Amino acid sequence: MNRSRTSRRLALAAPAALGAFALTVLPAFATSTPAQVATSKTNGVAYLKSLQAADGSYAGAGLSNEWAFSAFAAAGTAVVDVAPGGDTTKNARTVYRNLLSTSGWPSASPVVTDYERGTLNAYAAGIDPARVSASRNLIANIYGHWQAAEPGYFGPSGNFNGTVFAALALGGAKTRTGGARTPQSLTDSLVARIRANQHNDGGWQYGKAEGNPTALATAGDVDMTGAAMAALCVSGVPNTDTDVVQAKNFLKGKLVTTSGAFNSMYGVNTSSNGWAVAGLNACGINPQTGDFLTTAGKTPVDFLIANQYNPGGGFKYKPSDTAPTAYASIDSLRAVAGGGFTSAPPVPVTPGAPQWVAQSAFTSGTATKLALTVDDGAGGLKVCSVSFTPTATTTTLGDVLNSAIGSSAPSGCVTSVTPSSGTGTITAVNGKAESGSDTWKVSVDGSAFAAAARDKVINVGDTIALRWGA
Repeated sequence: MNRSRTSRRLALAAPAALGAFALTVLPAFATSTPAQVATSKTNGVAYLKSLQAADGSYAGAGLSNEWAFSAFAAAGTAVVDVAPGGDTTKNARTVYRNLLSTSGWPSASPVVTDYERGTLNAYAAGIDPARVSASRNLIANIYGHWQAAEPGYFGPSGNFNGTVFAALALGGAKTRTGGARTPQSLTDSLVARIRANQHNDGGWQYGKAEGNPTALATAGDVDMTGAAMAALCVSGVPNTDTDVVQAKNFLKGKLVTTSGAFNSMYGVNTSSNGWAVAGLNACGINPQTGDFLTTAGKTPVDFLIANQYNPGGGFKYKPSDTAPTAYASIDSLRAVAGGGFTSAPPVPVTPGAPQWVAQSAFTSGTATKLALTVDDGAGGLKVCSVSFTPTATTTTLGDVLNSAIGSSAPSGCVTSVTPSSGTGTITAVNGKAESGSDTWKVSVDGSAFAAAARDKVINVGDTIALRWGA
């Protein structure tokens, strides 16, 4: 996501019959063994470590290698343990967190996929994406791209990719305790849009297809199908669901019997295979058995490992290439390691390094954002990023809602609150008042909904959900 198809598909290469892998001859109809997968992971991690710059960075302006963090996490390597020459002061997590915290990141004209990429990789690195710094809340940044005129889409609906990766980021980047961060009403809205964009053949494409019979009748894309099915599954859709099964069958139909590769619209390549396998992994579908073991005894994982340099560890993009490339190696390692599009951070081995880092409190006078949803109980879901400048280390629900009236993106998320001041229980939002047992309730970071009081304490990075109902 958020990288051009050309740049994702740069040729990379390496003779598949080199190194340790070539010394292991598999019997007929065998798939990659656990030992071979372990070797692939070890060597793949070594290659990705070689991509780190001398200052510890993986990311910079424009297209960069921070997707390596999702591959590291899937392979069991903590990003904080990745440091040039062992210099822990330049570890990849700290350098990335500092980058995300700058006012100039991602660019002067950011798009939603910038924030989704940041969320998925910050999470994998052990950075709470809602609490990157006193000023940076990546979850709120994503919320700010909600399409009020087309609820369920994030970013322009024509770029369906932005909505898929919103689901991957919001569903995949759990709280530090492993819970869902966003409310079910938002998840349901995303899932509905993803379902509506599934093509007739069971696949998906990068562009919007909903409501367009011609677009829905066109062929799906292996890459985007992997991402979209993963988005459904991280949103709680089971792998027995009809749409997930149709996606699985679409991928099965793209298998090349002799190699285990998926024949994508870009031809046979490891990046497309990586995205497809990541989708299967996210849905708990084994890519080495059943529907994905060909009659020639090959699987998609076999194809990836066959195109890896060992012991060098890099993966080539196409079998005919003669050198590895970064993106193919990242996509391939993440898939071979069993990952989806992000993974929880492993426990670091660096002494004293915590599994997670996060801003612990607001900084008075430092402008920031919070993520807010308002569900009127009748299908009228509003989603926004609220901008405000705290005056203490915590704030209150009442102050957040007051700020939302005048400073939210998209605008109109909150138009009125009753009472408008004080510490009492909130009785009306946007003109909708409590009625009998139907009252306004609040949830923070996925907690149980409880009575919404203006003096409810809100901490830095809290994801706030207001809901009207019993």
